[in-house]
Order: sequence, then C-alpha cells, then structure tokens
Amino acid sequence: MSSLNFIGGEKGGVGKSVTARLLAQYFIDRSKPFIGFDTDRSHSSFTRFYEGFASPVVVDTFEGMDVVVNGFETNPQQNVIVDLAAQTLAPLARWINESDLFSVFADMGVKVNFWHVMDDGKDSTDLLGTLVDTFGDKPNYIVVQNYGRGSDFGMLLGSQSMAKAALKRAHVIALPRLYEASMRKIDAHNSSFWKAVNDREGPNALGLLERQRVKSWLATSYAAFDTLPL
Repeated sequence: MSSLNFIGGEKGGVGKSVTARLLAQYFIDRSKPFIGFDTDRSHSSFTRFYEGFASPVVVDTFEGMDVVVNGFETNPQQNVIVDLAAQTLAPLARWINESDLFSVFADMGVKVNFWHVMDDGKDSTDLLGTLVDTFGDKPNYIVVQNYGRGSDFGMLLGSQSMAKAALKRAHVIALPRLYEASMRKIDAHNSSFWKAVNDREGPNALGLLERQRVKSWLATSYAAFDTLPL
C-alpha cells in the first residue's frame, strides 16, 4: 500500500511539522520508501530536520503542487508526506478539484490521507468541520489530538465537526506529549528523532533518561500510526 499524506490543521502552532517529522521517522524505521515536501516558507522545519528526505514546495501554484504527485507515475509504491503551512486549504482544494486528484489516485490504488492536527481549542474543532465539508467522502481523514498542544479534547468529541468526520469514518488518534525540555533540545539542534535516540556521545546528545523518554514517545506514536491506512 502507498499513501499521499497531507499533514494539516490550518492553524499555526498545533504541531503539524512535528507530526510530519514523526511520520517521516516512522516510514524510515519501518523501511517504507517516502518523499517529503515542506510548504512552510517561514520555518521550513520539516526540511531542516529531515534534510535529504524532504524539500520545499510552493503550495499556491499548480506547477509547484504537481511536483508532489508526479513521482507516483514512475514509482507507485512510494509514500509522500506534505507538511502544510497554516491557511493553505483554499489553494490546495483548487488544485485538487481542478486536477481531479482523487479519481487519479483511486485508479492507482494510492490512499489519500488528510491529517488534521489539533490543539484543544474551538478553532481547531471548527476547522475540522471545514475540512470535511471541503472534500466530503473522497479522502481518508486522520484526526490527531495533539497532547503536546492541549490536554482536554472534550470539546472535539461532542462537536458537530467530529460528528461529520465520524460519518466519513475518520481515524482518531492521540499524539502523546513529549517532555518539553527534551523537545526543545531536539529542536534547538535540528536533530532527527533517530539522532535524538541514538546519539550518545555528540556535543548535543541527550542524556540516558531523555533518550528513553523519546523512545517511549516514538513507540506510543508508532502504535497509533500502525492503525492507519499508510
């Protein structure tokens, strides 16, 4: 199975890039081939942390977005991760609809997954409803409750947006919180999660228990990813 994964959420600061980085590391550790694309021109964090696996792409031109999918024609077994910047749904939807992307990939047997990464605020919940209204039952929806950006997702679970997503058989997963100090160290040194776990002697190496916390965080996240159409 191969998949095209749009990691979005429309809001800034909900953890989209962290989720993209996690999925990249998951594919690496599971020996699944993938290509990554980074649409965030202000931070480019996906490209920085996974240099060699991800490259920048412009989301507001059709030519830019075409690059994301062109590789499937010659390598249909690959997976693609697209780290979406905030407020990219409108140009993305125009490109998808005018290109008839869902029909093309249905014929190719490629799963199209829209990841909606959330904090526990009302905006994230409302934007989930907007996403489902935009694409209907054509893609798979993966709702990511990011506990690194919130602690109480009760508003989501009782919302009209979640009811809409449930009708489309959305997958709902929880992304656990990684201890903030460890995440800050990883981010400060542009480290991949593999390096964070395996580097023991470098100048930026994490301590024994810090590495163990990252390992546990990855294992819990991977268990959730194992349930998804990837």
